[in-house]
Amino acid sequence: MSPALYASAAIVVGFILLTWSADRFVGGAAATARNWGISPMLIGLTIVSIGTSAPEILVSLMSAIQGHTDIAVGNAIGSNIVNIGMVLGLTALIAPLPVKPALAKREIPWLVLVTLVAGACLMNSYLGLTESVVLLCGMVLTLYLMIKWQKNHPDEPLTDVDDIETMPSGRAYLELVGGLVLLLISAQILVWGAKEIALLMGISELIIGLTVVAIGTSLPELAASVASAMRGHHDIALGNVVGSNIFNLLAVLAMPGLVAPGPLDEQVFARDYPVMLGLTVLLAVMAMVGKKPKKLGRFAGIILLASYAGYATWLYLQAA
Repeated sequence: MSPALYASAAIVVGFILLTWSADRFVGGAAATARNWGISPMLIGLTIVSIGTSAPEILVSLMSAIQGHTDIAVGNAIGSNIVNIGMVLGLTALIAPLPVKPALAKREIPWLVLVTLVAGACLMNSYLGLTESVVLLCGMVLTLYLMIKWQKNHPDEPLTDVDDIETMPSGRAYLELVGGLVLLLISAQILVWGAKEIALLMGISELIIGLTVVAIGTSLPELAASVASAMRGHHDIALGNVVGSNIFNLLAVLAMPGLVAPGPLDEQVFARDYPVMLGLTVLLAVMAMVGKKPKKLGRFAGIILLASYAGYATWLYLQAA
């Protein structure tokens, strides 16, 4: 088998294991928390919300540890672009996505603010300990605000907690620990495959992180959103993506600066960040401006998908 096939196989196997182990990890963690008497609302706002970003967090952490900072940063920014352009675009094509009033009033404006803060941290094309601490402090503040919002408005749930599985403590611990171990292993396999593909194709690690790795680590969001839409739970999909994007910027993007602070490819801020910001603002306008109640319909889905396709084409034309 050629090196290219080995690397491609590693990426595919890494994606499959990453998606499955993330699901097991989140399920085990949520069940363990429930067995300890923690409220379902708190579980939904912390473990389940952050858990959807577990693949991105682990891939960015492993990439940074191994010195592949561009894959780590590309993964964080690329995942947000994929989540809005591809995940929401495809889901809106399947069924119109209602915009919850709580989401339009609080979470979406907060996502825009977090995106601007992330831009300030990336502006000098350097991601260090200071920037990472700022982002992590933002994550703590976000969790505090989400819990406060939920307590003040219990009739406007920000996350869906009906699917938290009840399981015996032994099985919950096994899935929690086993899922985490598999997450680490699959992230390692995926990062190796992505690095090799970048090397063999002569494409920068940043572009591989922005596209191949970002799409792969966004598979849980894509699967969850499409499944929700097909089951008629349309209101869950948008909240999943908005929450995931907030945690991608605050938790995932912080990883490289914590373990391997250093300079970034200048294209991150010059090319990729403006696309992420533009899509985030576009989503905010679609969700907040105009007549109520708001929905993201098929026309919005086409615009989002076309935006992502244009960006992906631009990246590979530059790389060619």
